[in-house]
Amino acid sequence: MGTFLKPKAWALIAAILIGIAVLWTVQQRQSTPLPRSAEAAAPQATAPARSMQGTVPDGQIRVMTDSAAAGGGLVVDVELRKFFDYHLSAVGEKTIEAIRADAEAELDRRLPSSAAAYAKRLLGLYLAFKTALVELEQRPELAGNGVAALRARLLGMQQLRAQYFDEREAQGMFGFDDAYDQDAISRLEISQDNTLTPAQKQQALAALDVARSAELRDAHDAPMAVVHLEETAARMRQSGASDDEIYRMRAAAFDPQAASRLAEVDRDEALWKARIQAYLVARDRLISVNAREPEEVRTAALAALRAGQFTVDEQKRLVAYER
Repeated sequence: MGTFLKPKAWALIAAILIGIAVLWTVQQRQSTPLPRSAEAAAPQATAPARSMQGTVPDGQIRVMTDSAAAGGGLVVDVELRKFFDYHLSAVGEKTIEAIRADAEAELDRRLPSSAAAYAKRLLGLYLAFKTALVELEQRPELAGNGVAALRARLLGMQQLRAQYFDEREAQGMFGFDDAYDQDAISRLEISQDNTLTPAQKQQALAALDVARSAELRDAHDAPMAVVHLEETAARMRQSGASDDEIYRMRAAAFDPQAASRLAEVDRDEALWKARIQAYLVARDRLISVNAREPEEVRTAALAALRAGQFTVDEQKRLVAYER
């Protein structure tokens, strides 16, 4: 982040990132396969997965003041789904049975009994839906990156959800995502329409801008807000601003929590760059010392150096720095 980019360069990067995010969001709905029926009895709650230790569950689960309302007054919205997805992020570290037990124990702790019972029923349905979604995405007719395939996958997912949730539940948990995906597909369709002139495409996109909700507008503008913020941070660094001054700028633009997370990213990047620099120095020294050795000896020595300083995943990133 220490390298300053001109505004046009930032805008280009933002456009690329947003485009990738749109395609990823629409094409790659994460599906969690389950080893058994979602209606099976769950065991007792277990210790948190390592990747979740020290974290706070996502999703601000709410209950209406009228506890006599259906479902104990549980508010069925995207926050409830975020709570489910937070626990499902432990897939691979824990079994589905253990994950479900953890989520149900947390629901019992945070909600009145009737609301907790309803939330646990929705959790079971959500797990079953995610399992069915895996099978849906294997259909050949839904493959591909074209607009038609994207629309078909979105429609298929909506039809599948209707088998598990009523209209109110589906709208509450997935309504925003559906609207976001539909907007993204419509924009992609316009951009790929070769029958439109650039001016006509711009006009069609502007019409979509006018039609979208304030919530969608905020979601669309959020990535650019981060890009502009980091452009400002880069300029401040070039001018000699301290980490504290950059933190206060970020906190004023967003909030202290976001500023802290961005500062942590800065620290991680600085540490990574320092490790890369130290490695490159050690690599050059090793190459010089072993210049007269057979190629297999030099190769083995470099492999040992990489393995001693980087994990397997980190080593995959070294290629870009060694060129």
